[in-house]
Amino acid sequence: MNRGQREAAVRRIMEQGLAPVPPDLRLDAVRRGDRLLRRRQLVRRVLWLLACAAAVAFAVWAADAQPWAEPPSQTTPPLGGW
Repeated sequence: MNRGQREAAVRRIMEQGLAPVPPDLRLDAVRRGDRLLRRRQLVRRVLWLLACAAAVAFAVWAADAQPWAEPPSQTTPPLGGW
């Protein structure tokens, strides 16, 4: 199909009337959109809740374990220079 044939096919399609749309299509689309929006909001809230819980758990662990502190020495330093 060359360019002229494609253009003619497109013109034929565009000159045809609009396809009939079911009357309840808009209502179904609105319902589905609302449902998707609510689901996304719920997922976003759950993820924020999990992120906050992880931050609190990390803060509690860090306060208890104190990973920034140097662990106590297991051996005594050598004595020298008597």
